[in-house]
Amino acid sequence: MPVEGMTRDLEVVPYVEAGRQGTLLCPPCHYAQDNARIADFQDVLKEPTIALEKLRELSFSGIPCEGGLRCLCWKILLNYLPLERASWTSILAKQRELYSQFLREMIIQPGIAKANMGVSREDVTFEDHPLNPNPDSRWNTYFRDNEVLLQIDKDVRRLYPDISFFQRATEYPCLLILDPQNEFETLRKRVEQTTLKSQTVARNRSGVTNMSSPHKSSAPAPLSEYEVPPSGCEAHWEVVERILFIYAKLNPGIAYVQGMNEIVGPLYYTFATDPDSEWKEHAEADTFFCFTNLMAEIRDNFIKSLDDSQCGITYKMEKVYSTLKDKDMELYLKLQEQNIKPQFFAFRWLMLLLSQEFLLPDVIRIWDSLFADDNRFDFLLLVCCAMLTLIREQLLEGDFTTNMRLLQDYPITDVCQILQKAKELQDSK
Repeated sequence: MPVEGMTRDLEVVPYVEAGRQGTLLCPPCHYAQDNARIADFQDVLKEPTIALEKLRELSFSGIPCEGGLRCLCWKILLNYLPLERASWTSILAKQRELYSQFLREMIIQPGIAKANMGVSREDVTFEDHPLNPNPDSRWNTYFRDNEVLLQIDKDVRRLYPDISFFQRATEYPCLLILDPQNEFETLRKRVEQTTLKSQTVARNRSGVTNMSSPHKSSAPAPLSEYEVPPSGCEAHWEVVERILFIYAKLNPGIAYVQGMNEIVGPLYYTFATDPDSEWKEHAEADTFFCFTNLMAEIRDNFIKSLDDSQCGITYKMEKVYSTLKDKDMELYLKLQEQNIKPQFFAFRWLMLLLSQEFLLPDVIRIWDSLFADDNRFDFLLLVCCAMLTLIREQLLEGDFTTNMRLLQDYPITDVCQILQKAKELQDSK
């Protein structure tokens, strides 16, 4: 299963990086323009029952952008779509209607209730009033949700600042939310009207807050980029905000933790740029369910109380070092000697699936391989190990400060070289 080099001559969608207008180049692999390879994907995907192992084998080397192949493959690999093609239409219709129901129950109906709260004296009673400490109070629930919403809003507005996509208006705004017949407090209005400060939210994770990426713009974005679109329009970041808010409401045990925005971003971007308008129209619902399925596999990383368990992030960081010890003892001993702990760099790598270490097209290419691998997050450990071994000479020569800078500002940008090395490590077991 070779990992081929990426093509850089395929224009797909508008792309802005470091203030320069250009095109987002599709990053799958050398075969992206190879009609035979595209035909291989099409042959697998047109079968009545998808051959999963064959699809994984093809996808591991990079999924072409043409014809929405990546969008479809990701939905299968993330267990949103079953292997039986005949059931796709009914399942998609059911799931998309379910998501609409979530919107009604968790945004529209509470928004209507809030719009009416305080209008009559019955809304403020001895049992239920804005200062009621009872956790079951609807006022208490509203204020608690606002805290989560404000943190989500803060994070999604700055999602991938090196491209303009998330600031642009979506072609398919949510009609349920924008329906002028619905007079309710939208998430947009809640953010605008609340006086709570997002700094009061304490559900961040050590190492995730204020993370910066050397490949992303660190300069503050112009105010115009943070302006809310006019009435009747929605920016893509608002769609992502809604997805994360619904997820937080449905999963109160974990709710929202900073970093989840970096996980949902590449998923939504991929589905919202699908060349098939019918699929693109439902990008929000499809992203929600794929994100939910992905989080089911990695949610333990976001739960601090599980850090030191076998399913926690600390164990996985140590696993990166134990793998490095098996593959490159000299480099392992050097990092140990300098007291460079995996928490200093691998926390972010593992927690966010490398989404902050590379540009978005390269993140998407890495995720092709991660989603395709049967033991996808064991392979992520190997990718992290490969990233270390590929800069071993610099690390062996460097002092603590130099090496920390290398690990927190990773120098290699050719992700296919990294994936190839990871595959070699996997095959050498």
